[in-house]
Amino acid sequence: MIEVMEGGFFTTVQDSGRFGYRHAGVPVGGAMDASAYRLANALVGNCGDEAVLEATMAGPTIRFHAETVIAICGGEFSCALNGQPLALWKPAAVKPGDVLEIGACRAGWRAYMAVAGGIDVPPVMGSRSTYVPAQLGGVSGRPLRRGDVLKIGASNLVSPSRPLHWGLSRLASRYIGGKTKTVRAVPGPEYDEFTPASRREFFAARYEVTPQSDRIGCRLAGPALVRAREKEMVSDTVVFGTVQVPSSGQPIVLMADSQTTGGYPRIAQVAAVDLPLLAQARPGDHIEFQPIAPEEAARLYIEQQRRLDRWVAAIRRQWGEES
Repeated sequence: MIEVMEGGFFTTVQDSGRFGYRHAGVPVGGAMDASAYRLANALVGNCGDEAVLEATMAGPTIRFHAETVIAICGGEFSCALNGQPLALWKPAAVKPGDVLEIGACRAGWRAYMAVAGGIDVPPVMGSRSTYVPAQLGGVSGRPLRRGDVLKIGASNLVSPSRPLHWGLSRLASRYIGGKTKTVRAVPGPEYDEFTPASRREFFAARYEVTPQSDRIGCRLAGPALVRAREKEMVSDTVVFGTVQVPSSGQPIVLMADSQTTGGYPRIAQVAAVDLPLLAQARPGDHIEFQPIAPEEAARLYIEQQRRLDRWVAAIRRQWGEES
């Protein structure tokens, strides 16, 4: 069992997402940074789709009431276990009474705390993920707050082949990148409806991430994008990574909890390989879009997933499991 002593800025329960309900207006949602989510689960010996805690900007303080293993991946958060610094991207054993503090984020924006067996909240529509706009999943469909108590699922964790001194420190050192992030994108369905100058500007400008950004949309500030002529648009499909341009001309990159359809023109679609970069973009960071062909975007995503598979296989070997 886990007791929440402080909820942090915006901490929610998330898993890989809620699939099969987009036709009813319910987005997939789930962990914003799927790579960090998957590796955190692997580091504690989970199969891969267990629920974790996703912390934004400043994380929670929690007390453990059971012996287990945890791991924290993602942004560069200040973390301490019983007042002693705790390394990210590594498994760590905890005992009943231990207190974990996930403090402020120094780089990046989101962290994922996995626990062996996963966070055991009731699934809603096939997922434990929290979708705050509709108050679905997680803990009553809301961020964590003081006094919440979370169950831990059953774990088949076996003893590692050597002590818990190993981890993914090499990955951590290069995971977040700098304050300017290059994000590759494919021209969207309405790309040609923008003026030639705006099409050039979109792939040449540096956009700033604004404080209004959240799990629904990454709102950007920069040169206004203008359509060649204004016309009514019928609402059409949007997904995680769709770049819409409202009447203000300031682009919005739709994120994991965005609506399933939208009526603003879609100037681009962010390549799936770069969605973790966007998930870790914090207010004040800058985004530069780089054009990419659909075929290249697909190839890079496949390469990324294969690389993650290799990391997961290596971690499982540490736990003495078959790869």
